[in-house]
Amino acid sequence: MTRRCTRRGFLATSVASAVSLAGCVADAQGPPVDVRGAMYLPARAMNSFQMWHTYERGVTERDMGFATRLNLNALRTWLSYEAWHKDRESFGRAVDHFLRTAESHGIRVMLGIFEGVGRPPVPKNLYDTDPWTGTSVWSPGKQVMRNPDRWSEPTRFAEWVMNRYRDDERVLAIEVMNEPGWRPWKKRFAREMFRVVREERGDVPLTVGATSLANVADYYDWGVDVMQFHYNYPNTQAIYRDVLEQANKLQRSAGMPVWLTEWQRIANFGWGQKNVPATKRGPRYASLVPPIREAGVGNFFWSLMLKPAYMLSQRKRGILNGVFHEDGAVWSKKDARAIKSMSGDDSFSGEQRKEWPEWANEVPERANSEES
Repeated sequence: MTRRCTRRGFLATSVASAVSLAGCVADAQGPPVDVRGAMYLPARAMNSFQMWHTYERGVTERDMGFATRLNLNALRTWLSYEAWHKDRESFGRAVDHFLRTAESHGIRVMLGIFEGVGRPPVPKNLYDTDPWTGTSVWSPGKQVMRNPDRWSEPTRFAEWVMNRYRDDERVLAIEVMNEPGWRPWKKRFAREMFRVVREERGDVPLTVGATSLANVADYYDWGVDVMQFHYNYPNTQAIYRDVLEQANKLQRSAGMPVWLTEWQRIANFGWGQKNVPATKRGPRYASLVPPIREAGVGNFFWSLMLKPAYMLSQRKRGILNGVFHEDGAVWSKKDARAIKSMSGDDSFSGEQRKEWPEWANEVPERANSEES
């Protein structure tokens, strides 16, 4: 007799147990969804609050055009509880414009509601746009996440998002939280917000951003429709191929998409060495495209726009992410061609400029002195 997968029967504490469901056939076994995407924040936004609080329509329209030059069909971005709390009407207009613009370029959007990575969302961190000190922020803050008595406002935000976008065909998926990770208080908050969102669910799939493939199964029993994992800096392509093979096994066993929603490059930065050239700290997406293309897994690279690293600790090392300068030049034509090749077309024309953005050009020098 064929054994059917159920959420109750799929409890797993590791990837090994998740992919060892031999004989367990999901009710719906379809081909992997063709998702070719990028993480998106405007070049000069250090966090999602800055993206939405000072939303610029022209920047969105320009950057969506860059995405089409790579034949992308998806973008992943986060909303901002803090921007919504400050001015929900303005925030709603901004999100609607973002989705309209994406649709006009043939792009669907994964919208994240809450962010589990960063620093406290105090005014200094929310508003700091300096490329050396600006930072990602928790959304909401630790004091809110740790205290269930303060969950009413985040609940209202989650319900607001679902009431507007749960059946929106422009939305690829709704990510309830990015990287709840391993901390119990953060996971408790994320699980409750997922319960709220699931009660309000519509046709748009629900998901949670997992730090790695090792903890993706933690969220399966919550009722996710898409499993996702992050793996930014492997040491070798061989390691990456092995992980992607496990992801595809998990996808077949679970009967739902498993997407790689953050990836960047082979991690040969020369960390610990003095005076490493800025170009060596820059993007090298072409180093990971071959195994990702071979695996055929839905994926989002970090990030569309060229900017100092999202994590402040990496930024202090002078790490740069992204493909496009704000004027449309690319850091690397090789990277652009490699990413575009996942759509079956590896042609790409345009200017290449392996230089830090002028507005952030002090970062490599400071990073080298920091390491010295």
